[in-house]
Amino acid sequence: MIVTSIEAHTKTKVKVCLDNRTDFQLYKKEIKKYNIEVDKELENYDEILRETLIPRAKKRTLHLLEKMDRTDKEIRGKLAKNGYPIEAIDAAIQYAASYNYINDERYALSYVRNYRDYRSKNRILQDLYRKGIDKELICNAIDKEYTTDENELVLMYIRKKNYNPMNATEKEKGKMYRFLIGKGFSYDTISKYL
Repeated sequence: MIVTSIEAHTKTKVKVCLDNRTDFQLYKKEIKKYNIEVDKELENYDEILRETLIPRAKKRTLHLLEKMDRTDKEIRGKLAKNGYPIEAIDAAIQYAASYNYINDERYALSYVRNYRDYRSKNRILQDLYRKGIDKELICNAIDKEYTTDENELVLMYIRKKNYNPMNATEKEKGKMYRFLIGKGFSYDTISKYL
């Protein structure tokens, strides 16, 4: 692997780009430590990965999980954004998953439990799917944890918005319809009350 460029990233960090499209970040002092130069062969990539990047990615992963659960996809995105190569990301994910710190099934169950009183099944499904959780895990979590009557939820939002279907104008009706569609309710459920 040939080093194609070394670019300043922050005051203390640089981005190292390789010809195989691998990029990673190191502290400026580590560039000297590992003897990295532009247009030179990087023979110690495995050493850099093993000694520096993987331990740093593991530590960053644990830091990201300190305050809240996150999905596999969310952690991967954060680590990639922080300039870790795929090998370090995979190792960090595997490490955290081995201690059950990353568990998409647990995340899905918890998410459904936390939002079932405020969101429709469809909206929860979309949210979890965007977070990278497998559709089967999402459906299982919804089946186990979603106990809310969506009709009651629609009525709650209608009352909260002070919407009266008897004297609502077409504009108000359209606005309420768009609001409820945005919450993930089906046309059939909404039309019962509007």
